[in-house]
Amino acid sequence: MARVRMPADIEREDRILAGLSARQLLIIGLPGIGVWAVWTALRDVVPLPVLAAVAVPLMGAAVAAALVRRDGLNLNQFLFAALRFHRSPKRRATTAAEDAAEVPSWVSARPDPLPAPLALPLESIGDSGVIDLGEHGCAVVLSCSTVNFALRTPEEQASLVAGFAAYLNSLSAPVQVLIRAESVRLDPLIAAVDEAAPALPHPALERAARDHADYLADLGRTRDLLYRRVLVVLREPGGTGRHGAATLLRRAEDATRALAAAGSTAAVLPGADAAAVLATAADPARAAAPPEGLAPPDAIITGPRPAEED
Repeated sequence: MARVRMPADIEREDRILAGLSARQLLIIGLPGIGVWAVWTALRDVVPLPVLAAVAVPLMGAAVAAALVRRDGLNLNQFLFAALRFHRSPKRRATTAAEDAAEVPSWVSARPDPLPAPLALPLESIGDSGVIDLGEHGCAVVLSCSTVNFALRTPEEQASLVAGFAAYLNSLSAPVQVLIRAESVRLDPLIAAVDEAAPALPHPALERAARDHADYLADLGRTRDLLYRRVLVVLREPGGTGRHGAATLLRRAEDATRALAAAGSTAAVLPGADAAAVLATAADPARAAAPPEGLAPPDAIITGPRPAEED
């Protein structure tokens, strides 16, 4: 039976001429045509060194923009991203423009631009973990355990690969596998050890516990501690309301069972944990912990009934 090699870079652009894609040919060809037109029109008027001094940097920049790549992106993509970043507002507010209060007259004296409206990509997060994306459907986030693949036997590795391949072959909707490196905070563990040390039955155990707390504190000061977190994001593009949420949760259950065959334990993140994951995506320096003392995302906030006056 003949083996057929499947390319891994299936999203690679088609090569049209001289190993270049249509976009690269366009980036190089348009300046080249412009340089040729200028040279044809001015070669009898302007000296050749002057034309070369203009044409060489222009064509060099065009070739560099088309061919230079970094992290899988071309130089022109970096330039467009830098331009969009420079033109986009740097200060944003969550209040909609129509709900914003009237700006005081003295604000116009500030040289900085006013905050622009912040359009979040989601509308709400339910207690079950379903993230409402508005017109884009809904999504859920699964937290998955890692698999120690290198220590398995070849038969076990083949079984794990087959289980994960079976899950991938069963997909019929968009799925994102996200591997994040997050900071580890040892402060809660150190505080728990210090609090429990005096209650230990022997002074030697108490000294050992405090020495361990000191070791953890020194480790946190001298090392950048990271842990790996694997998240699987399931999205239902056309799903809205209860029907879309129910369909998405059924897909999450199927994914949990399928990933168990690959040796990974998966679970849907509830609303608070999903909100914490999204918050750390916007601010990676903060700890990935659910917000404490806050109402659920979909809860109706009510206050105590005011006391009646006599």
